[in-house]
Amino acid sequence: MAVLGALVIGAAVALAVYRSKPQKEPITAAAAQPVASTNFATMETATALMVTVDLEFGPKVPSIAEALKEIERRSEPEDGRGRTFAILDGYGGPTEDGKKLHLSMHVSSEKPGKAALIFKRTGEVLWQGKIVPSKTKTNTFTGKDLLILIDNGQGKVVTVDGSNNPATILDAKIKQLGIFIRDFWPDGIEKEMTFIYSACGCPVKVMTRRVGERTERVSDTPVIFPDDPSVVTLISKVMAWN
Repeated sequence: MAVLGALVIGAAVALAVYRSKPQKEPITAAAAQPVASTNFATMETATALMVTVDLEFGPKVPSIAEALKEIERRSEPEDGRGRTFAILDGYGGPTEDGKKLHLSMHVSSEKPGKAALIFKRTGEVLWQGKIVPSKTKTNTFTGKDLLILIDNGQGKVVTVDGSNNPATILDAKIKQLGIFIRDFWPDGIEKEMTFIYSACGCPVKVMTRRVGERTERVSDTPVIFPDDPSVVTLISKVMAWN
């Protein structure tokens, strides 16, 4: 889980990271059967969808982070390399009767091939599909660029500029304003942070509070980028979550 370094691309904070090696297990014949619970069959690269399910875990309903470990990701890329998709975030909670976990997973398609999510405990296919090349998008997700945005308190976002290689988010500057975030973000105030690291360019939002010289998450959900732990490590370091 190594960080290659920090790069600045345009107005974004672009951070280079190693992606964890994906599973190479192909989709099985059983997993390739039609799924009655979803109407989804085909999606283009660089697009996204939400997979929402109610899962039975027994007498103890797990956390979202624990539940995501019980979901097998299966990829069969057409070129035989890497993965076809990634889960960007997961959130939810116990159902009203307390017997199941209501789980939503934000899925981003990355490259052509087959894809599936399997509930390990039962072998149930939660989602499956075929990913085809996009007809409109030509950009390729490199797996290296992370963009960080921050709420400006007026219903809009501004860009975190990491060109000064900040030790933490508070030492970075606001691109549009040219001021340090420590001067922009008052102590004790909550702000919505947006992280973009995906082929679809989809935002992953996290409520965060400044606490002195660090920040902390207001809630442990959503679970962010569960398929890219090196990115989570990098974000945690930059945000000074400890």
